[in-house]
Amino acid sequence: MTIERPDIEAPEQVFPPATPEPLEPAPEYERLRRECPVARVRLPSGDHAWLVTGYRDNRALFADNTFSRAAATAPGAPRLRAAALETRSITVLDPPEHTRVRRLVLHAFTSARVERMRPGITRLAEDLLDAMVKGGRPADLVEAFARPLPIAVISELLGIPEGDRWRFRAWAEDYLGQSRERIERGGARLKAYFADLVEWRRAAPGDDLFSSLVTMPPQDRLDDEDLIVLGVTLLVAGFETVANEIACATVVLLRHPEQLRRLQDDPGLLPSAVEELLRFTPISVSGGTIRVALGDTELAGTPIRAGEGVLPAIVSADRDPEIFTDPDVLDLGRSPNPHIAFGHGIHRCLGAQLARAELQIAFATLLARLPGLRLAIPFEDLDWRKEGMIRGPRSLPVTW
Repeated sequence: MTIERPDIEAPEQVFPPATPEPLEPAPEYERLRRECPVARVRLPSGDHAWLVTGYRDNRALFADNTFSRAAATAPGAPRLRAAALETRSITVLDPPEHTRVRRLVLHAFTSARVERMRPGITRLAEDLLDAMVKGGRPADLVEAFARPLPIAVISELLGIPEGDRWRFRAWAEDYLGQSRERIERGGARLKAYFADLVEWRRAAPGDDLFSSLVTMPPQDRLDDEDLIVLGVTLLVAGFETVANEIACATVVLLRHPEQLRRLQDDPGLLPSAVEELLRFTPISVSGGTIRVALGDTELAGTPIRAGEGVLPAIVSADRDPEIFTDPDVLDLGRSPNPHIAFGHGIHRCLGAQLARAELQIAFATLLARLPGLRLAIPFEDLDWRKEGMIRGPRSLPVTW
């Protein structure tokens, strides 16, 4: 079904749809995929956009240069959240500028580099769990493990001193919040820190991403403002997403004991288990950055005019029954599993390989160290963050 044009009173959905359970996509997504796969929605900002719900249509959206991320930063463009997008972030650049910036930082996220990082990540995970066990039961897995692991990894990669890492939790949460005041406050604090880091690393470079960027030949180097914004983007993306995926996926495993036992009995299943947890466990209310159409076009039979916003819904696409057999069933051995949790195309997540490594190590360590891990309170009593763009439990009381 193709829905009507907005200027003739098209049916409208409110985005994000109400979600009865934090770990499940809203039932509205299933209906939208069936009835109007490109649906007109009203965003929290009050703007309107087209929400793309099907798997194939989302991949088509990601691959079509008619839909621009950079255009979404222009004054008056439809936006998803209260504050405007950061115009210099790699996440909103179009080619050729996006190609140039991505090429400069890609060396930090190669498979070879990630493999060299694995022993250090493993030691960190083991140390964190040792400290958690020493602190006694019950423990908060969010505070003791899910948050400190990725913040340490991304900080090490960026060259952030260990003593400064505690600051970033509140700043990142503000930056991903819903109110304009919180977003701008968090962004200002993060930018101020990375402005200092640029100067520190220029004066005393080390073996980290920021050092390599500030010491590049002048003709290749990003200017300071671009470096600062890049640092904020990589920190927030590398911290909040992985931290909430660890927490949410742990809850999913504990609520599917037969799948948890399957993984405990066969640790070799871990790589495919992580892929399935990424597909099954939505941590973002949408799963994609808004785009703006550069010209009149069409997507899935729906006419879209120049200047209109288009929003991918990876949350919905990864439960599309046309692609995934029994999409609402958790199957840790699912194969093939062509999920798009990391996006698709030129904007596919730079840190996908690093995130995979962190998740594999996190769950391998948890299962080996705490085979009796279980929730210390009823699932219904968990307190979930629902107000921002990334969701997860505020705390995760566990015992073993």
